[in-house]
Amino acid sequence: MLYLLFEYLHKHYDIPGLRLFQYITFRASVSIILSLIITTVYGRRLIDFLHKKQVGETVRNLGLEGQMQKQGTPTMGGIIILLGILIPTLLFANISNIYVILMIITTIWMGAVGFLDDYIKVFKKNKEGLAGRFKVVGQVGLGLIVGCTMYFHPNIVVRETVQDDVKSTSSVPMVLRQKGETFYYTQDVKSTKSNMPFYKNNEFDYAKVLKFLGGDYQKYGFFIFLIVTVFIITAVSNGANITDGIDGLATGTSAVIGITLGILAYVSGNTIMADYLNIMYIPNSAELMIFAGAFVGSCVGFLWYNSYPAQIFMGDTGSLAIGGIIASFAIMIRKELLIPILCGIFLVELVSVIMQVSYFKYTKKKFGEGRRIFLMSPLHHHYQKKGYHEAKIVTRFWIIGIMLAIMTIVTLKLR
Repeated sequence: MLYLLFEYLHKHYDIPGLRLFQYITFRASVSIILSLIITTVYGRRLIDFLHKKQVGETVRNLGLEGQMQKQGTPTMGGIIILLGILIPTLLFANISNIYVILMIITTIWMGAVGFLDDYIKVFKKNKEGLAGRFKVVGQVGLGLIVGCTMYFHPNIVVRETVQDDVKSTSSVPMVLRQKGETFYYTQDVKSTKSNMPFYKNNEFDYAKVLKFLGGDYQKYGFFIFLIVTVFIITAVSNGANITDGIDGLATGTSAVIGITLGILAYVSGNTIMADYLNIMYIPNSAELMIFAGAFVGSCVGFLWYNSYPAQIFMGDTGSLAIGGIIASFAIMIRKELLIPILCGIFLVELVSVIMQVSYFKYTKKKFGEGRRIFLMSPLHHHYQKKGYHEAKIVTRFWIIGIMLAIMTIVTLKLR
């Protein structure tokens, strides 16, 4: 809102300093600062309020060291994370930008699903919370919204170099550009392409999955893209939810991922950097850096109270929203195929649960007694059972997360 106001004032009045709001890096920096202020200052007040209302975590005794000491710790702290994201975004981002609108919808949508789950657990005293099928419906619903908007909205395009054989037949306007002494034409087009490392030109077209059908297979690319979008949002959202099991793990890991996504959004929206990294240039996507700044600021600010020993838990209000945000953000900047690397912590945590449950059911059916691969799942509980202190587990997972983030950026440069 302030961005649009200052744009208007700059256009009609010569007020010094208003040009600063035209710079994405400035607005992203201010967004981080405001987000940190909101989460740290008002986080304390939220903790006191939740204590007063006796909104505490109900802990099941799983035999983990120090676990029962967390009984009664305030939960639903994800509310302050959501506010720390939404308020700076609404103030400093261009809220007419379709990417920003989609991210606001994602934050509110998944935050509402998580809040409903926490509400049922805390106030209805139902430890199971919202039924799993309803969570999946919410995740799939968001995937459909994001996928359909990405495919059909006229302002969501990518810039491609026009090949010589289509210059005379293309109806899309072309722009002549220069790189060194070379001249070439580009055009902004709708596309089902995404960046994929170790693949030709670092690009993968979902429509090519159906190439075996022959004919005009491109028109069916939407369905593949939609399926991938729904799957990624569901998987990452659940992965973040499962990772949120010990103090500061999901919050710190998400902050690292958010920084990486913010960098990728900025370079994807910059023609020079996108060309250097050999990734698609996505017009107007750099505006997402303001949202990424608010997201990182919220995670870091919340970590002030969520680090060991945690004074507050984010609950599903925060973890489901964080996962949905990360997945949707990656899809919008066409980097969703990098998620297995970037979100490797979430992936391993999720897979450890799937493996544990599947193997237990299989061995119980075959041998009459269920057996386990890990001492306990998710993976961080396995290490707790082995005697590692949770602060050490979290720190090492953070280090791995930073290494994965660096690897994500490096793979983009590989050709």
